[in-house]
Amino acid sequence: MEQLLHYVWKHKIFPLKELRTTSGQQLEVIDAGLANSNAGPDFFNAKIKLDGVLWVGNIEIHTASSDWMKHNHHTDPAYDNVILHVATHIDAEVKRSNGETIPQLQMECPEQVQKNFDELKATDSYPPCYRIIPTLSPFMIHSWMSALQTERFEQKNAQLIERFRFCNNHWEDTLFITLARNFGFGLNGDAFETWAKNIPLRAIDKHRDNLFQIEASFFGQAGILADADGDEYYLKLKREYEYLAHKFSLTPMDVTRWRFLRLRPNNFPHVRIAQLASLYHRSYGLLSMLMEKATLKEVRELLRGGTSEYWLNHYTFGGLSPAIPKTLSDNSLNLLVINTVVPFLYAYGMHRGKEELCARATAFLEELKPENNHIIRMWSQCGLKVSHAGDSQALIQLKKEYCDKKKCLYCRIGYEYLKRKP
Repeated sequence: MEQLLHYVWKHKIFPLKELRTTSGQQLEVIDAGLANSNAGPDFFNAKIKLDGVLWVGNIEIHTASSDWMKHNHHTDPAYDNVILHVATHIDAEVKRSNGETIPQLQMECPEQVQKNFDELKATDSYPPCYRIIPTLSPFMIHSWMSALQTERFEQKNAQLIERFRFCNNHWEDTLFITLARNFGFGLNGDAFETWAKNIPLRAIDKHRDNLFQIEASFFGQAGILADADGDEYYLKLKREYEYLAHKFSLTPMDVTRWRFLRLRPNNFPHVRIAQLASLYHRSYGLLSMLMEKATLKEVRELLRGGTSEYWLNHYTFGGLSPAIPKTLSDNSLNLLVINTVVPFLYAYGMHRGKEELCARATAFLEELKPENNHIIRMWSQCGLKVSHAGDSQALIQLKKEYCDKKKCLYCRIGYEYLKRKP
């Protein structure tokens, strides 16, 4: 209930009558203030008039006014700048730490808003607000999608900076781990990130000119060279890894972390690791190369890659398969651009103060076709037009950060839903 009261106050959805405090003072809300998501009062820098006198300060909201004491606000100087306390149930006076009484407003949630909110929470369909999608203005949709895309950029930027710190502020290593994670294409993403973090890249760099030794290191660290038996190539890799493991004190990861269920052969971890080994072998200074690529075509060609000869007719060690080059498909390349290249351009551009890289990240998204997954299909079925990958990224952000978390009160579509009339 308290969250809903926050919503009513923020959007000034007050009853159509004169507002008065519990002590009878005439109240005019000029500015509801800035919502605070951290510790302290709920809204900062609000402006109200009490009997014609202007007050500037903070607002605190509770379901019942007695919550003020339960939360010990009456002893906390951080709440001394509260100029108005808002509650549905007025069952106690509220005071500052110096004993001064704070004016209170009794405010109930409008019945229709409460009803609409209950509908959103109770609807099992996704998205719960599907009924109003066709009625929304193109301007409102565009504005919200742009904000969501920026949110997603910022969220991925925070993840990359965290990975950057793990890599001791080494951008090349950060790129490799990020790329590896996204080579898992969802199902094996966590396993690939664990694997990449388990590879001592400075040690492997000493053998970067030798693809066979890179493969031995990569497959060995993945725990895939643990079996005693195998074909000739497998046994050669195993012996090479044992030598490198002794030389660099390497410890393989748990092989059971890799998942194969419902994977197409082209997505088997063996194939993806072989592709990454080839990319690592031929792309020294990959970060600089990516930053220099001005077009999507150039980026795709850089990442498309391939494998060593053995993998032309193998998907795993052992059994032969028809000879097929194991290059990345256009769809896989687009996903790598969306989830690796674009976030990296943005994060690196922000870190270096290079606005042109951030602009290129946005341009790449707008040039790419939207992703085709169940999230995007559901929104499309509701009538929401998805034009490019920037839109699909915005809708993924909307699903994960708002719909899944039931944060309808913070969503602009949710706002439109709550204010609608029967």
